Amino acid sequence: MADEQYIFKPETKRSLFILLGVGALLFVIGVFMAMNAGDHGTAEGHHASVEISKSLIASTEPAGEPEVGGHHETATWLKKIYTSLWHNNVFFAGMGLIGLFFVAIQYAAQAGWSAPIKRIPLAMGQWIPISGILMLGLWFLVKGDVFHWTHHDLYVEGGHDFDPALEAKSPYFFWPLHAGGFPAFFILRMVVFFGLWYWFFTVIKKKMLAEDVEGGTSNWLGARKWSAIFLVFFGYSSSIAAWDWVMSIDPHWFSTMFGWYIFASWWVAGLSMITLIVVYLKEQGYLKMVNANHLHDLGKFIFAFSIFWTYIWFSQFMLIYYANIPEETVYFIQRIKNAPYSWIFYLNLILNFVLPFLLLMTRDAKRHMSMLKVVCPIVIVGHWFDFYNMVTPGVMQYEGGLGLLEIGLAIIFCGSFLFVSLQALSKVPLVAKNHPMMEESLNHHI
Repeated sequence: MADEQYIFKPETKRSLFILLGVGALLFVIGVFMAMNAGDHGTAEGHHASVEISKSLIASTEPAGEPEVGGHHETATWLKKIYTSLWHNNVFFAGMGLIGLFFVAIQYAAQAGWSAPIKRIPLAMGQWIPISGILMLGLWFLVKGDVFHWTHHDLYVEGGHDFDPALEAKSPYFFWPLHAGGFPAFFILRMVVFFGLWYWFFTVIKKKMLAEDVEGGTSNWLGARKWSAIFLVFFGYSSSIAAWDWVMSIDPHWFSTMFGWYIFASWWVAGLSMITLIVVYLKEQGYLKMVNANHLHDLGKFIFAFSIFWTYIWFSQFMLIYYANIPEETVYFIQRIKNAPYSWIFYLNLILNFVLPFLLLMTRDAKRHMSMLKVVCPIVIVGHWFDFYNMVTPGVMQYEGGLGLLEIGLAIIFCGSFLFVSLQALSKVPLVAKNHPMMEESLNHHI
């Protein structure tokens, strides 16, 4: 059983290429629809509540400043493409990172139950360098529209658009250069984070594969050491990345819980992706060492961290609601009062808490592949919506929409992520041959 090797069959590749083709077709149709609709084609959210939200935004902005995110020189349809590209890349970058994070957690905790499945999250980590290259390239493409703080006029003291709040934050973005110029510190963080994440990935992967050949415990101990170091670095870097890539889209709003919130959303979505791939492989006749007890553990993870995400969601919302400070509450008012953000706001709770909680509540539900095949896609889609509502309102304001353009890009990214992950999975033995805790995993029972 330890000699299992996943074969990335031509029919599987064909199915993924079809998926990518469908996504591309939907995206192209969505772009044409957005172009023909014109700049006011998504005005369904313009109602009385918009005026309330606008007045609140106006009350928190410096006098004379244009509406946040209102970069009218770019066509609405193009801004929708930029926004959706950034949203999807941040979401799936998290999927790759969570693959590495899951492996590191197992080593650091000296967990034995997960020995037969660790190659799946390891393969997901192969997306890290791809998402890093995309992130850097996309930033230079979308920065003027997605990130309001990049505009030079905001930092010209005495100018019509001068923003004292962003001027105070400028060292965080532009150090050591002058405010409003090239954001050297911001780009440096992005490059260093992705560079070190990928370096940790290669080191841990090398130790895991060497274990297959050499046996013993030295490689396992080495992987555990580097995993522990990575987890410390990841704790800091993932929070800062959340501030940089998502929270700074709304540069006048901040939350001290935001790093945890992004991590929780990434984590439970990544767990669902790992579980879904495990179930797929089991149905294909692979992973003979994996039994209902291993599935139960994965199901418990999804169940527990869906509740954890909800706890973070509620805590962030409750503290801001209770304080009732306009510059904080406007973030939620914009998302509660305006379509499509409003229905997504409430749908988030249903997809990411209510359904996983109810469907995975019983012991049997966590142990059956049929139930996991239902719950995992729900959670993944739910957290894709969660990231949509974190990214899109800050860029599109009251012109946001959810249509074929957004769905098509999501399918393209998902198909690409799965292709890269399965391709990586086919290059290495599916199960660790000399894992020192494999015997413990085979006798795992809960």
